[in-house]
Amino acid sequence: MSKIYFTITGTEYRYGQAFIKPKMKVKLVKEPDNEYDKEAIKVEMEGMGQIGYVANSPYTVVGDSMSAGRLYDKIGDTAVGKVKYVTSKGVVCFIKVKDKQAEHQEKPAKQENPADPVMTQQRNRSSSMGSM
Repeated sequence: MSKIYFTITGTEYRYGQAFIKPKMKVKLVKEPDNEYDKEAIKVEMEGMGQIGYVANSPYTVVGDSMSAGRLYDKIGDTAVGKVKYVTSKGVVCFIKVKDKQAEHQEKPAKQENPADPVMTQQRNRSSSMGSM
């Protein structure tokens, strides 16, 4: 698992960010029908609703955070993140994603069961085809 950082921006248009603390959970929700940004990802908190958006501009992205455009294809329709830092320029959060390499290692190869009659039949058929 690796972490992807993102910045929450626009909190000043909702509730501010004084109440946001490290380790709080946030929910990311894609907003494909957003008329201003087709890669918009809104950020919500339980009990608060929407608190802002994932930053999508070089002027609002903090540190090593990914912009919404870069993050968009790495998450499903929703994702859960966690607050890491609260700064004067934005709230830095992260999500955990599976590494591509780790995904391949986690999927076990389908093993043949010698007692499985279908597999035995297929194996016998393919070996007899090879002798023709």
